[in-house]
Amino acid sequence: MVAARRSKGFTLLEILIAVILVGVSIAALVVANTSFTLANGTGADISTAEFLVEQIRELTATLPVMQPDTTNPTFGIEGGETTLADYDDVDDFDNLTFSPPIAADRTVLNDFAAFSQQVIVQNVSASNFDTVVADGSSDFFRITVTVSLNGNQLSSTSWIRALY
Repeated sequence: MVAARRSKGFTLLEILIAVILVGVSIAALVVANTSFTLANGTGADISTAEFLVEQIRELTATLPVMQPDTTNPTFGIEGGETTLADYDDVDDFDNLTFSPPIAADRTVLNDFAAFSQQVIVQNVSASNFDTVVADGSSDFFRITVTVSLNGNQLSSTSWIRALY
């Protein structure tokens, strides 16, 4: 009686299944890598946006909210203030957009040219900081900085300042 001879290799079907499993695994790794790369890029953009918000906060932190040396204070840019270097109080920055953005020392950050900083300064009610009131009618101000990348908003942050 002749014994059946057993092959010591893999069958074609076994090799085909192994190749399919390896291919699916590689495809899953490529998709995961793409997702991680996109998430990392988004995280970097949001970190940059927060950095740009802090630049405006630092710039305005030491400035008075409104022109301190006038008997009749006006809200917004006073006469003669035509450049960024001339802005000497926080309300001068109302409704300004900086693109490319600026740093706390007022230098232009050309490396971030795709980003923009929009600053809005509003009088708010002393009893409810969510309520906007007429300019000059309250001693409390809300400064809002919105940072965008290529026109898409990434971050918006607000804080309250008192006139005195």
